[in-house]
Amino acid sequence: MRRRDFLTSMALAGMGTLLPGRLRAETQVASRPSYRGPKVLLVRFGGGVRRRETIESGTTHAPYFLHELVPRGTFFPRMEISQLEGIETSHGQGTLYLLTGRYDRYQDVDGRFLGERFEAQVPTLFEYLREAFEVPEHQTLIVNGEDRTDEEFYTFSNHHLFGVEYRSSVLSLYRYKTYLLRRALRLGGLTEIEAEQIRRDLGKLEALDRRVERRSQQQSSAIEGFWEGWREFYGESGLVNPRGDALLTELAVRALRQLRPQLMMINYNDPDYVHWGNPAHYTRGIAVIDQGLHRLVEAVESDDYYRGDTVFVIVPDCGRDDNPLIRVPFQHHFNSRSSHDIFALVFGKGVPKGVVVDRPVDQISVASTIAHLMGFSPSFAVDEPLAEVWA
Repeated sequence: MRRRDFLTSMALAGMGTLLPGRLRAETQVASRPSYRGPKVLLVRFGGGVRRRETIESGTTHAPYFLHELVPRGTFFPRMEISQLEGIETSHGQGTLYLLTGRYDRYQDVDGRFLGERFEAQVPTLFEYLREAFEVPEHQTLIVNGEDRTDEEFYTFSNHHLFGVEYRSSVLSLYRYKTYLLRRALRLGGLTEIEAEQIRRDLGKLEALDRRVERRSQQQSSAIEGFWEGWREFYGESGLVNPRGDALLTELAVRALRQLRPQLMMINYNDPDYVHWGNPAHYTRGIAVIDQGLHRLVEAVESDDYYRGDTVFVIVPDCGRDDNPLIRVPFQHHFNSRSSHDIFALVFGKGVPKGVVVDRPVDQISVASTIAHLMGFSPSFAVDEPLAEVWA
């Protein structure tokens, strides 16, 4: 640990370092105030996107974002991921850079070759918020894609001052499947063979979450209620509900209405389907995100609880390469300049409109910016907030 981080952690912890994490959380809960700040929607314009297909007017596949939303806020067209040794431009890493406010070198927790099961070493935004304010777990949400199970577990860090007591909840098909299996066992009426098969299936899904004891993997009553409403509307087959990033939009819109999140991160990812080799998968993915943004904004503006009291922060997880000679276009693993070139838009309550910040800014500034907007201190983030957002 760096000296600065060590001193900061000691100042934050005080005598709390002598208490187990759960006991410390229980003793602090009475003193935490209710959250009164703006709600924040952090949208990962994800799957890796280049500026050319997103924020350049002649070639964009996101016209709503560029022409309707950018004029409504403060725009950072020159945001970048720093070119530092060991810093990857990919989805999991980029998401954790956004959530922690610092660059770290991440390795798969099981040592798998090309594995992407990462753990944050310092607190995430969700942990900071819940440690500072009395916000229930189900009001801090990650909305996650069905094809990126590794990202299910970015809900808390392994930092000794924070951790699982301050975790967020996740909405995803993975979580819905575990809900359905537990529900089937709870309702009973199964043959022993059927029950044993369900227990095996559930065990396989639960085993993916190695950081939390199985008895602690039960979803809260609020989340269970959310899934019951989803089941009643879409059924259990998976053949009726939307898929891909359209699914994430539907989950997020329903969450706004039913769970009332204070901080929600939506991890769009459809552009990454370009790895199958078809360039149209990339551009179509951008268009799907653009449509999702339109729906999210409409949902916020039609709801008295969110209208006028919400800030959107929209930023990619990473860029993409521009090497025309590779077989599969639009990669992001070759560390080219364009894989580091991204952008960010902040708009909503109190954010200046029509501002374009024409200077290089860093992706890890997003976390400290959100922290400033919501009124808590991201003690282990290493970059300053983007002051233009409230100037």
